[in-house]
Amino acid sequence: MKSDRLPYSLLALGLALLLWGSYWGLFLAPAEAYMGDVQRIMYVHVPTAWNAMLALTFAFACALLSLFRGDPVWDARLEGALEVGVTLSALLCMQGAIWAKPTWGVWWDWDPRLTTTAVLVFAFGAILALRQFVDDPVKRATWSAVAAIIAYADVPIVYFSVKWWNSLHQTQSSPETVSRAFHWPLRINAFGMLFLMSGLISLRSRLALLRREEETAPPLPGRTVDRWGDARSLLMAGPAGVISGGWEFVWAAYGVTAVILTGYAVSVFARYRAQRRRREAVKR
Repeated sequence: MKSDRLPYSLLALGLALLLWGSYWGLFLAPAEAYMGDVQRIMYVHVPTAWNAMLALTFAFACALLSLFRGDPVWDARLEGALEVGVTLSALLCMQGAIWAKPTWGVWWDWDPRLTTTAVLVFAFGAILALRQFVDDPVKRATWSAVAAIIAYADVPIVYFSVKWWNSLHQTQSSPETVSRAFHWPLRINAFGMLFLMSGLISLRSRLALLRREEETAPPLPGRTVDRWGDARSLLMAGPAGVISGGWEFVWAAYGVTAVILTGYAVSVFARYRAQRRRREAVKR
């Protein structure tokens, strides 16, 4: 189908931009004056943060539309945005832990930004778990939409936490707060993560819609439903003066990012193709 090409095109474009931006950030951009090479983690950490919040904001919009319009398409998009948003948020925590160790001296601190982000992961992760335990599609759509609307209250709290409370975490990065030498790799990776996120949400939403069609289809003799479960992990956690070295933390952050994003993309693709094959087998 021609419509199948869109998510794959977005994924390919996002991957290409991420590779380009990461190469620029790792090998062409200069080291930061005080953080040294550890600052290069910013080129994946900040775009992950931006797009995690954007994915959950899209989930909030999908929840509202699903609740008031009752369209299964918006419920499917809600599921896709929730899973991608939780994945990016968990990845954000992992990247933050790797960055915190050389800069703060600890993997984890009960800092307002870190704590509210952890709450975010668990809150939206619980909604995904809720969807696995509710068999009725209508109740599942309604309950998860209401829960997503309530959980979204934590998103602006995460964003403003560094302004509202005394936080170790720096304020939000923007072109005004980032040196011009660091603009391009940051922007390229931000767009790369945006296209990757969009492709994953699109593909994951189609998987959710296919599963709903299977659930509401008339049962066939000898046919069993293969239900997939999803689990997400959470890992989070400075010394004063100029940080020297730190490349091991940079490679760790980029390695975790590559493994998590690649693994999740492969998981979504495999589940989508398996669901398509099951539907085609039923039609035959």
